[in-house]
Amino acid sequence: MPYGPHAADDRSRMLQTIGVDSVDRLFDDIPEALRSGPLRLDPPEPELELSARLQALAARNQTDLVSFLGAGAYRHWTPAVVDQMLLRGEWYTAYTPYQPEVSQGTLQSIYEYQSLLAELTRMDVVSASHYDGGAATAEAALMTCRATGRDRILVGRGVHPHYRQTLETYAEGAGLSVDEVPLVAAGPLAGTTDLEALARLLADADHPVAGVVAAQPNILGLLEDMPQIGRLAHDAGALFVSVIEPVSLAVLAPPGEYGADIAAGEGQSLGIPLQYGGPYLGIVACSDALIRQIPGRLVGLTKDLDDKRAFVMTMRAREQDIRRERAASNICTNQALLALAASIYVSTLGPHGLHDVAALGAARATELEAALTAVGAKRLHAGAYLNEFAVHVPNAAAVHKRLLARGVLAGIPLADLLPDEPAVADALLVCATEVTTPADITTFATALAAELAGGAA
Repeated sequence: MPYGPHAADDRSRMLQTIGVDSVDRLFDDIPEALRSGPLRLDPPEPELELSARLQALAARNQTDLVSFLGAGAYRHWTPAVVDQMLLRGEWYTAYTPYQPEVSQGTLQSIYEYQSLLAELTRMDVVSASHYDGGAATAEAALMTCRATGRDRILVGRGVHPHYRQTLETYAEGAGLSVDEVPLVAAGPLAGTTDLEALARLLADADHPVAGVVAAQPNILGLLEDMPQIGRLAHDAGALFVSVIEPVSLAVLAPPGEYGADIAAGEGQSLGIPLQYGGPYLGIVACSDALIRQIPGRLVGLTKDLDDKRAFVMTMRAREQDIRRERAASNICTNQALLALAASIYVSTLGPHGLHDVAALGAARATELEAALTAVGAKRLHAGAYLNEFAVHVPNAAAVHKRLLARGVLAGIPLADLLPDEPAVADALLVCATEVTTPADITTFATALAAELAGGAA
């Protein structure tokens, strides 16, 4: 039975004070078609029967597919120590440290996460407690507007479409404008950010740009000219936001080395399982100059009265419990458990191990490209990539569906992921990581060859 502290008379007085006659009036702004309806629950049944029914439903999931799916969420091997450490009670139940001085364990876990990610990204400051890559990217873009006093954001179409949609939602609520930078349509640079178009958009003196957002690698798996994107942004007085994939930083230049003012991205690949889409971990890092603009929590190291090491909540400028209307962000989750998983994963593998993860994924992707090319599915773009790329497959969506019946999850049809990019309509985006085996690649290539030959078994 739900508990509510307000009696009917209390609710009536509150409604009268704000000038409405019913609670339902408070939801008038929500279109009726979008309002939740009554719960349609099945009748109760014995636990034994319910358990059997749930097991039957779970058995409908396909867990034995050979998978080449990436597009922002990646399969990696996670050392057993990661999950084992997370199960410890002092971590498993930890949540938002609203009394930080007595939460030394939680504070230390955040501090270690921030230190490791700062080293990985080569950025000065890393904050904690962001939902996922999309939210982190949107928060980073809003930082550029607060820092510059401008209200226009440029985002490359090479940024994940879900991140772009999240950014547009944030921007609309904040009264900001977002313009998209197109991809090069043809030639050796096809699929990467159109730098000439970017320069033209930045040159609009009547609408100065606060920040430029670009991804490395981009959604097509291609490597962008991030130093040049940063130079164009800075020449126009804008800030540069780099959307990162953290494992790739073991072999690619980190954002701090090519002049990014802010780095944002998804931390799922750092020891966090895919688990049906969440919970994930948003990463936001920045230069010292922007420390007052960064949302999230910053934990620092100091000494207590006994001269012993102690951790303190240095800044949590986004908290609505402190200054609701002036907060950098009003998202108040913690995500410290996911940040801890990333910390354990990175520290367990170390720099050499993380390099091996990224390098082996790239090697497997090269093998995958050769195998698919041999059966007639050539790469769609000529540019450099790391471990993800697009291949041309006629009627890609239908072929993708038929390959499921052959036990292969052949990445994702780009017509579904990027419906506004006709140049990739007949293509599959495929990915390989260190857990992709030569046998997996052979299975995929053999099944695709059969489909391209007319579907013969």
